[in-house]
Amino acid sequence: MTTEFTIDLSGRSALVTGGGNGVGQQICRAFVRAGATVWVNDISAERAAGVADELNALGPGSARPVKADVTSPAKVLRMRQETGPVDILVNNVGIPTGGFTLQKFVDTQPADWDAMIWLNYGSVLHVSHAYVGDMVTAGWGRVVTIISDAARKGERYQTIYGSAKAAAAGFARSLATEVGKYGVTVNCVALGSILTGPLADAVAADPEFEARQSKPYPVPRLGRPDDPAALIALLASDAASWITGQVIPVDGGYVMAL
Repeated sequence: MTTEFTIDLSGRSALVTGGGNGVGQQICRAFVRAGATVWVNDISAERAAGVADELNALGPGSARPVKADVTSPAKVLRMRQETGPVDILVNNVGIPTGGFTLQKFVDTQPADWDAMIWLNYGSVLHVSHAYVGDMVTAGWGRVVTIISDAARKGERYQTIYGSAKAAAAGFARSLATEVGKYGVTVNCVALGSILTGPLADAVAADPEFEARQSKPYPVPRLGRPDDPAALIALLASDAASWITGQVIPVDGGYVMAL
C-alpha cells in the first residue's frame, strides 16, 4: 500500500535565520509555497524586508521580516518577543555574507575563533533555546539546522568552521533524544559547496572555476541555493514525523552518508 502525501505547511509558522539571501531565502520561498507563515530573519532589515515583499507576491503562504543578530542572546530574546512561538525553526545562519579566510589552524589566534564559533554554534543554541520550549508545550515542532560537509569530512583550512558545525550536529542529536516524545523532531542538513556569496562571484568571474571545483563531486556541479529547499520543507512537514536526530547531506555525493 502506498501512502500519498504532499508537503503542506498550511497553518504552520516558521522562522528561518539568515533568510535574507542565499540558501535561507530559498528555504523561505519553499515554505511560503507550501502555505506557511514565515518570519524572514536577517541581520539586515533591508534584506529581510526585500525577501518578505517578494515572497508575499507568491503565496499561498506569507512572509514577515524580523531583524536580529542571532549571535546576541539579548537580541534573540527580543526577536522571540516579536515573533511569538513558531512551529518550525531553521537554524540557517552560518558563513558570514563576505565568506571567511581559509587558514591553517596553527596560523590562527584564539581571537579568530570566537566569531566563527558564536555564529555557527552559539546562534543555534540561543535560537533553539528561545523557541523549542514552546514547541514542546504545543506537542508539535520541527527544528532543522544547516551544517556543512566540513563537519562530516573535515576540510583543510576550515578547522574552526568545521568543528563549530560538528558541534551543532551533536547538539541536534542530543536535543532530538529529549524532545521526540513531545512531537518535536530535530535534524541537520549538511551542504556541500553552494553557489552563493563569494563562491558565486568567483564562478561569474571565471566560467571554468565551477568545473575545477566540482571534480570531486559525483554529480559534476556545485550546489545551487535552492537545492536543499525541498528536503527542508519535507523535514518541516507532518510527512517527516519519524525522521529525527539525523544528518542528511545535500552535496552532490561529495561525502556519502552510510
